[in-house]
Amino acid sequence: MNDMTPPVLIRMATREDLPAVLELYRESGLDQDGGMTPGEADIGYARFAAYPNYKLYVACLGDKVVGTFALLIMDNLAHHGAPSGIVEDVAVDPQTQGRGIGKAMMRFARDVCRDKGCYKLSLTSNQVRERAHAFYEAIGFERHGYSFRVTP
Repeated sequence: MNDMTPPVLIRMATREDLPAVLELYRESGLDQDGGMTPGEADIGYARFAAYPNYKLYVACLGDKVVGTFALLIMDNLAHHGAPSGIVEDVAVDPQTQGRGIGKAMMRFARDVCRDKGCYKLSLTSNQVRERAHAFYEAIGFERHGYSFRVTP
């Protein structure tokens, strides 16, 4: 970031941030089908907020939301009961990519996980998102194992 760029502020998202978050999902390709309506997102946000350790965060430059991610801190019985962190739905405004927003968000997520005593922080990324893979590797993530999914 240059001297004219305000510092990145990362904070928990509020209901008022939902339109900006939905727009980031569309712009980033996370929701290629248009995603949720504002009403659906409001209902989803209320359910999301009921989880004790599942938080939606936004990254802001000044008063503009330019990035978002979700972080789940999950309790475990294995690993001596140490929790683990899972990052989901990472999106950065395409016009602000390359300015340290994603790096700041992932540093924030790592700090939260470290403070909570997590033994790991993991994320998944679509196989075709090679630029995202290079980014994650450049900030210290390493490829590990396999990710599997099934549509219920």
